[in-house]
Amino acid sequence: MTVVEAVEGAAPTKPAWRGGFGRLWTAAVVSRFGDALRTAALPLLATTLTSDPFLIALVTACGYVPWLLFGLLGGAIADRVDQRRAMWAVDVLRGALMAAFAVAVATGHASLVLLMVLAFTLTSLGTLFDNAATALLPSLVPRGALGGANARVMTGQQIAGGFLAAPLVPVLLAVSAAAPYGVDAASYVLAAALVASLRPSAPERAPKEPGSTLRAETAEGLRTLWADRALRGLCAATTVCNIGMGALIATLVLHITGWLGAGQSGYAAAITAYGAGSVAGGLIAQRLARRFGRMRSVLIAGIVQTGALAAIGTVRALGVTVAALALFGLMGMVWNVNLTTLTQERSPAAMLGRVSAAFRTLAVAGAPLGALAGGAAAASWGLNTPALLASGLFVVAVAALIPASRA
Repeated sequence: MTVVEAVEGAAPTKPAWRGGFGRLWTAAVVSRFGDALRTAALPLLATTLTSDPFLIALVTACGYVPWLLFGLLGGAIADRVDQRRAMWAVDVLRGALMAAFAVAVATGHASLVLLMVLAFTLTSLGTLFDNAATALLPSLVPRGALGGANARVMTGQQIAGGFLAAPLVPVLLAVSAAAPYGVDAASYVLAAALVASLRPSAPERAPKEPGSTLRAETAEGLRTLWADRALRGLCAATTVCNIGMGALIATLVLHITGWLGAGQSGYAAAITAYGAGSVAGGLIAQRLARRFGRMRSVLIAGIVQTGALAAIGTVRALGVTVAALALFGLMGMVWNVNLTTLTQERSPAAMLGRVSAAFRTLAVAGAPLGALAGGAAAASWGLNTPALLASGLFVVAVAALIPASRA
């Protein structure tokens, strides 16, 4: 089967909430709400265990490494198994892990090592879940509705994570240090129940050749990704961006609470602004795609994000950082919606899990390095330098996107 070419700028149709998409959307939003509580609370917990920027960054790095080890395998498995069943089973297991972690925090047994193990384990399970989710969506909505469906899912997740979850973190922490993690555990269980109720249409899968192995199927996914010029360029650019993002995310709490001196409330405001910008990005992503095409929309997003990162790293004012993060989130959503839709549109249905896994694994490969580099840069040259490092890397990514945008 040849790679299906996407029609740039084609008018998308709206996904129907019935037929399973509404339940998948709800599951994604509920899970994101819980994850956002954990994501915002973990760095704050880490700062109570150590003041070393490098060690704090190491916790973030442990959340990326599993993609390097298991990402490709997760995609190959996702193309072999019942994707719905794999997703709910993974969420049940992740819910149990988060409940156990909440107990550890409540009883005073949290440690940096435990944080690293948790981040590593959750992401390891996520390699199967995320690839299965990407492959499952086209079986619930028509091809022409994929862009709109992705935008709605990602926008809903940002509303739950940015508007609802992030502002609640200080409130929950005031109640109990374990509260954010307990809510996250409950969100996994609810999401699992919703996914288990889905009845998607089965994807068309060619019979396996005799002697076919996961290794051979994984290699086929890599070859398919490499053969598509647009996806290849987009993957390269995303990989470079993720190095910068790893550096920024790993040290953002220190940038805001330390370099800006804005405290936990400032950190919550910055995360909320990023979420608000991402919601706005979900509303305009399809409009930009219709006007400029998906690849050119990603290019525009990268250029704007470069400027936002430069402002974060040079202007020592909370207001500027909040505004820049809002703009960064807006264009990040434009990037992500079009990236995901292009992958779904341009990949053979029976190989979507593997192509998606190859893309994600290669793109995530730089994030652990970026997290460690960000921690080292913050410790050596100042807490604002990771943002400047990220800005420079985005310049490189934009350069890589220019030829790909003509594909």
